[in-house]
Amino acid sequence: MIDISGTYTDQYQLTMGQVYFSKGEAEETAIFDYFFRKLPFEGGFAIFAGLETLLDYLQDFKFSDKDLEFLSTQNFSKEYLDYLKDFRFRGKIFSMKEGDVVFPGAPVVRVEANIIEAQIIETLLLNVLNFQTLIATKAARMAIQAKGSTLIDFGLRRAQGFGGYHASRAAIIGGFEATSNTRAGRDFHFPVSGTMAHSFIQSYENELDAFRDFAEIHPKNTILLVDTYNTLKSGIPNAIQVGKEMESRGEKLKGIRLDSGDLAYLSRKSREMLDKAGLDYVKISVSNQLDEHLIKSLLDQEAPIDIFGVGTNLVTGKPDAALDGVYKLSFFKNKPRIKLSETIAKVTLPHRKQVYRLLDDSGNFLGADVVCVADEGNPEMMYHPYDPLKFRFVGDVEKEELLSLVMEDQKRVHKETSIKEIKEFSKKRLEQLPTEYKRFFNPHIYKVGISGKLKDERNYLIEEHKNKRS
Repeated sequence: MIDISGTYTDQYQLTMGQVYFSKGEAEETAIFDYFFRKLPFEGGFAIFAGLETLLDYLQDFKFSDKDLEFLSTQNFSKEYLDYLKDFRFRGKIFSMKEGDVVFPGAPVVRVEANIIEAQIIETLLLNVLNFQTLIATKAARMAIQAKGSTLIDFGLRRAQGFGGYHASRAAIIGGFEATSNTRAGRDFHFPVSGTMAHSFIQSYENELDAFRDFAEIHPKNTILLVDTYNTLKSGIPNAIQVGKEMESRGEKLKGIRLDSGDLAYLSRKSREMLDKAGLDYVKISVSNQLDEHLIKSLLDQEAPIDIFGVGTNLVTGKPDAALDGVYKLSFFKNKPRIKLSETIAKVTLPHRKQVYRLLDDSGNFLGADVVCVADEGNPEMMYHPYDPLKFRFVGDVEKEELLSLVMEDQKRVHKETSIKEIKEFSKKRLEQLPTEYKRFFNPHIYKVGISGKLKDERNYLIEEHKNKRS
């Protein structure tokens, strides 16, 4: 884990906190919702990731002596700094399960804590959940297009600093099988993968000797990079020769890797040459600026590729550099709160809320979630958030509650979930999502509606604020 302490936040969280503290409101309970407004990559779904990382950080989130020494130079009062000295997150977190399929407008996480605690953790929460959800979603899109081929994360060297560490975690949740990121593999207990670079081959006087030495030292994991000089005239012939030499020793060449050129053409030619030499078991892996579009194109061309190594476009979330997740106050001092906007889509939903997912008779998703006031129970009606003419009766539809308590008073209320368990859960949830929402182009729009009670409460607050201004 990367070391995180109390100053891993934005300064305005702390300046607001001092006002609450000075006015005697530090212990007033606040409720904030984390949600996002737009799906990334022009897709039809997102994969929620980063929850376990966030809970890990919050269990020991505090201000160190170094933090407090720095803050003492930032015009904060001694009394406020003394308060921060004992700061811990003792509130509650309600959340959807990590790995679930999530959609715009519905609260994914609900935070209930005193106003200072809830405010100070905002930056950390957004930083972790926005990024990992973005990368897990990108990975899931690639996994769908890979159609069973193996995906490996190669992105650490091209990531934005330490973002590569959590990107590897999110990639596994989204459907990748392994990573080149040794530290992430150590910490999160998933497979690591890596063989050779072009520099290794260049360091030898000839390619064949480089291949032979590598096969000698790594006989159980020999994947040869064949495009350093000429893929079809030297790389593949030399790989075949080493593969035959390995067979004579009772070993097997595991694979070859293509890192440049026309990958569809070169993979077909390589497959033909390997098969002709009796090395039909040797896997073909490719890398070089891959993304879901190129993976789809290669497999649509029936390129015989077994393994995709994906780097830059995965860990940077290209072309969407960030998920637009937000953290909005919905309840404070025993009153519902609302943020108004000239843009109707940016008007927030007040109150403590629950989210229900509608299910069909087979347990698959019906294509709609309903956001409700938390204590209203099974909603009878579902309304479009902004169009009063769009609604449907849902009282007789099977529903699943999505938000549950995951942390209280610095402790998880459930056993820590492993990456493998999160990945398997996410795969299952994607299988429950109908195909039209997973289309590569122009996916169907998943509906997120609100209950009648929540609609009425929101509209009442809008009118109340209008009257205050008039």
